[in-house]
Amino acid sequence: MSRVYNFSAGPAVLPEEVLQEAADEMLDYRGCGMSVMEMSHRSKVYDQIIKEAEADLRELMNIPDNYKVLFLQGGASQQFAAVPMNLMKNKKAGYIVTGQWAKKAYQEAKMYGEAVELASSQDKTFSYIPDCSDLPITDDMDYVYICENNTIYGTKFKELPNTKGKDLVADVSSCFLSEPVDVTKYGVIYGGVQKNIGPAGVVIVIIREDLIRDDVLAGTPTMLKYKTQADNDSLYNTPPCYGIYICGKVFKWIKKMGGLTAMKEHNEKKAKILYDFLDQSKLFKGTVVKEDRSLMNVPFVTGSEEMDAKFIKAAEKEGFVSLKGHRTVGGMRASIYNAMPIEGVEKLVEFMDKFEKENA
Repeated sequence: MSRVYNFSAGPAVLPEEVLQEAADEMLDYRGCGMSVMEMSHRSKVYDQIIKEAEADLRELMNIPDNYKVLFLQGGASQQFAAVPMNLMKNKKAGYIVTGQWAKKAYQEAKMYGEAVELASSQDKTFSYIPDCSDLPITDDMDYVYICENNTIYGTKFKELPNTKGKDLVADVSSCFLSEPVDVTKYGVIYGGVQKNIGPAGVVIVIIREDLIRDDVLAGTPTMLKYKTQADNDSLYNTPPCYGIYICGKVFKWIKKMGGLTAMKEHNEKKAKILYDFLDQSKLFKGTVVKEDRSLMNVPFVTGSEEMDAKFIKAAEKEGFVSLKGHRTVGGMRASIYNAMPIEGVEKLVEFMDKFEKENA
């Protein structure tokens, strides 16, 4: 069977050449006689893998020296607790709720202090990004939190909120490495890697050093203290070794593709093909206001649940898989991450056009 076009929101499509390289090294990593899956995380060979991965990520994102890069476990969802536990000095923080994951993070933070909803787009099913130019941020807030790209609803912050001098914490799980980023605008950037970077099981946290402290909330588990992880270079306990190794390969692939500027161009080109089709289609329509559309996740509907189901089934037969929308919103969603080739989107649009004509 040939490979399908995988439009899954995560775990998602990975670059084919990365998978091929990993397959070639599966039994014997560069002559050491064993797989990366089997080697000690304390070995010289693995030390080089994790250090090289970090160096490549730093180069790609232009991460300043006063930021630490941590390769952790527990996914982005575990950071919903780790962030307030480590950063809520005054036990107060502001949350901008633009989708399900931001909402979950906001609810989690309430367990550790006063979480304030600064703005929300729930009134229109999270189909837009609220105006964040003048938020009711108070002096005693420790940080302002956003989910930068909303995987389920397909919205993206094109402009970062005005945090009035407060540290910005951003969950970038579904837009990680999709475009250039100015790391200095954030106190913390984190994301699960299973969308744009690697296999599930790794979360990368990029954190400014002055935010890594001993005086965290009482009861914070040792493993969830950023200081524990930073002091031990992500090797306090056994990290998700194989996942980090694949991430390292993806970093090299992005560098080879021309870095984040090239990645952004590639992603804009792909997204334009799909959005242009949706904008002229009589059957399918996008669900997000134009100016807030994500380059990574494109939700769309026909307006009929039966027709949606018919389309998803027909698409799967043709090798376009995982187009079903998130269970909370229904419809369809095409996730077109870095590794989705342009022809995958072109062929999808071709199929959608054909389906529309047959079901007019």
